[in-house]
Amino acid sequence: MTLFAFLISISFFLGKRAAPHIDPSALTAVRYMIAIPVMGGFAFFFTPPAAREPLFRPKAIWRFPILGGLMAIYFIMMFVALQTASSVSTGAVITLMPLMTAIFGFLLLRQKAGVTVMGSLSLAALGAVWVIFRGDINAILTFAIGKGELIFFLGVIAHALHNPLVRKLNRGEPTLVFAFWSSMGAGACLLVFGGPALLSTDWMHLPWIVWLCIAYLGTIATAGCYFLLQFALLRIPAAKANAYMLLTPSYVIIMEGFAGSGWVSLQVMAGALVTLIGLAILIASPEV
Repeated sequence: MTLFAFLISISFFLGKRAAPHIDPSALTAVRYMIAIPVMGGFAFFFTPPAAREPLFRPKAIWRFPILGGLMAIYFIMMFVALQTASSVSTGAVITLMPLMTAIFGFLLLRQKAGVTVMGSLSLAALGAVWVIFRGDINAILTFAIGKGELIFFLGVIAHALHNPLVRKLNRGEPTLVFAFWSSMGAGACLLVFGGPALLSTDWMHLPWIVWLCIAYLGTIATAGCYFLLQFALLRIPAAKANAYMLLTPSYVIIMEGFAGSGWVSLQVMAGALVTLIGLAILIASPEV
């Protein structure tokens, strides 16, 4: 999961550089055009023949536009946010997801998290808020949050709602098959809402960073990260696996620093350190 968080962090690093050159809905739609056949291939080859019927005849197909639509909202909001917000602050916003997932998990599935789990996630959330507001007390008191961070926060809410809905809406399909049809649902939503942007984009004159970002998102950030997540979920509890996303802002800070974009202030680094402390407490907790 440490590698998983690192690969997710690269999405923010590349996305920040690609976002000014392409419409977010067009970028996300093309990403899914690549990801869907990749996921379909994984689902076909790694699902036993006897369990492949849901791959070709899914039940209650209405579930997948809901799940896919929530993920489409998340990714579009991410790239909209990166047009104005820094990759560090957006990377911090995503660390709020484990806490919000725990809340939605209780509301939808009545899943209860222990005191240590909620305490560590809340501590990590405080560190994330500190990074989002750039370590500025006055900005926190006046809620002077950037437009990009607020937009991405709405996307993170959609992703956090998606997480418990996966369990609630699953009808016993193999994991890869369920993920494939969820990707199909996202792709369908993106074609509906992103169709005009797809047609108006000058694909022949996009800079190379956009194509690198699309290729990365469609392959490594989809199939690669999905494999790592499933590998981890078979070996460690879901709460601990999800919590490794708390590494994201620290990874992005390091990437941006070595890329020559400048290092964040010590106050902001302190917030990232608090998220790491929250992760360390959760990993050491016997509750999960």
